[in-house]
Order: sequence, then C-alpha cells, then structure tokens
Amino acid sequence: MSFAAETKKELTQIASDPAATRYELMAVFALSASFRLKEGAGALVMETENVATARRVYTSIKQLFGLRPEVVVRRKMRLKKNHVYTLRLSRAQAEQVLEQLEYRGEIAEGPLACAWSLPRRDEARRAFLRGAFLASGSVNAPGSSSYHLEMYAHSHDLADWLMHLMNHYGLNARVTARKKGYIVYIKEVEKIVEFLSVIGAVRALLQFEDRRIVKGMRNQVNRLVNCETANMNKTISAAVRQLEHIRLIEHTLGLESLPEHLREAAMLRLQYPESNLQELSAAIGGRVSKSGLNHRFRKLEEIAQALRDRSKKGGAAVDKSSEMSHKEP
Repeated sequence: MSFAAETKKELTQIASDPAATRYELMAVFALSASFRLKEGAGALVMETENVATARRVYTSIKQLFGLRPEVVVRRKMRLKKNHVYTLRLSRAQAEQVLEQLEYRGEIAEGPLACAWSLPRRDEARRAFLRGAFLASGSVNAPGSSSYHLEMYAHSHDLADWLMHLMNHYGLNARVTARKKGYIVYIKEVEKIVEFLSVIGAVRALLQFEDRRIVKGMRNQVNRLVNCETANMNKTISAAVRQLEHIRLIEHTLGLESLPEHLREAAMLRLQYPESNLQELSAAIGGRVSKSGLNHRFRKLEEIAQALRDRSKKGGAAVDKSSEMSHKEP
C-alpha cells in the first residue's frame, strides 16, 4: 500500500460528527463527483481507486441521508490495473443530498460547479480539507527524492477556492494547470506536515517527523567522527523514540495539557533533539538528574502509548485527567 493510500486509510478512521461529515462529503462531491446521463435518466457518480475512501463516502451518505448509493467495482486494464470503485446516486437522490449540502449550482452533464458555501468554522474547514484529500489528494512518501503533496481540481475556480482555504492555515499552497484540470500543491516538507496535522493524519505526519529527525541526527553523527558509534546509536534511537512520543502528544492533546515537570522534559527534548541525558541535565543546570529525566521520558512514553491504544479502538475520547495524573518523581 502506498503512503498516500495509508494516509487516506488513517483519515477514514477518524471519528466525525454529522456537521463535520457534511463538509467532508461536500469536498468529496466538489472535487470528484460528476453528473452523467444514463438511458435518458441521470446519475451523480463518484469514482475512487481507494477502497477506504469509497467505504467512508458510502457510510456517510447512508448515515446522514438514509440512502444507499449503487456501488460498482471494476478493474482497470491499463497501468497498475487497480480496482475502481464507483458510487452512483440517482438524480432524485442527488438532488436530495446536494440540497442538504447547500449546493447552489445546476445539476448538469459533467462535474459539479464551484457553487458551495465556504466553510467558516475551524472544524468545518478541517473536515472539508480532509474530504478534499480523500477525494483527489496524493502525497510522496517520507524519504522520497522530493517532497510533494497535491490535490486535483477540475476547474480553476475550485482550485483557487481550495488554495485559499489551505492558506488560511499558512500552508503556502499554490495552483498550477495540468492536463484536463488544475492541481493545488505544497512543496515544503514543513508545510506538508502542518497540512497533515490540520486534517488529522497524525500517524502520517509522525512518519515525516521521524524521517527528518533521523536525517538530522545522521548528519550530526557524520560531524562527530570521534564519538563512540555504539553509544551514539543508542542515544539517537532513544531520542527518536522520545521525540515521536512527544510529537504524538503535541498533535493530539497539546503539550500545554501536560503537568509542568513532564512539559519541561518534553520542551527540553524538542530544544535539544540530539543530546543525551547527561547533556540535557547540564542544559538545565543539573536541577534534574539523568535518572530523573529518564523517569519523565518514560512517563511521556506511557501517555503516548495510551493514545495509540485508544486510537486503535476507534477514536475513543481521551480522558486528559487520567492521562495527566503522573506525579513528579
């Protein structure tokens, strides 16, 4: 499975309330749905090669509107020969759904017009961008020769609208013309990580963070030629794990939710990602010993692991009070 497919699968596992689901569906229809004539009647059609996206859209339509789209699966005969999942709504069903999604354009042959109500609330914006990525997004895997995230739009108006929505979060997104349409893209790795955070793809962004951390640490190792290799590798491995735990807590709960002594340890590691425990202790004037810092990092690991376990169980709400009840050693 490609990194983009893994990211979409993660997004489809995010719990969503009805209001957010509407904006997610709005984006899916805006970017990937089109109206097609069929034996004199009409059908609104959405196609995707990602089974998780197809399942998410089908379930959302069923839960929100009580409708069951027709589903057709076919196999492409060219290139990768992937399966294509097609969801169809009759004209009457499409009119019902689009009206409730506040679509203001006509239902005519071809893609839907760029005639939607721009989401204003932060939760709605994030849900719309999540749906947009599910519908037409792709992203290069961490470690690729170049960093690139893009989403396809069939019209310049839609691409421009999507770009401005992304840049509300300072993502420096841009638009360029492509054959039969336009793409909205991000090139900077920092902005790609921020976008993944906006849409809730925590596991995906952590993979980017890990790659960046490891790359930076390897460069440091090359400069420190006199360091003992085994000890340095041990330090790097421990620091990478600690940073991964801290980033997960930061993007899920926020570091401000941590008790003061754990927040201090987290901020210290973020400030000195390549330092060992002795160096970290020295950086704060020896106020906390190596063993004390190690104890705090173990507590941060326990919090991060609890978040991962709960995420695997379907996005259950996190009880911050129970996660934060670690006393200072």
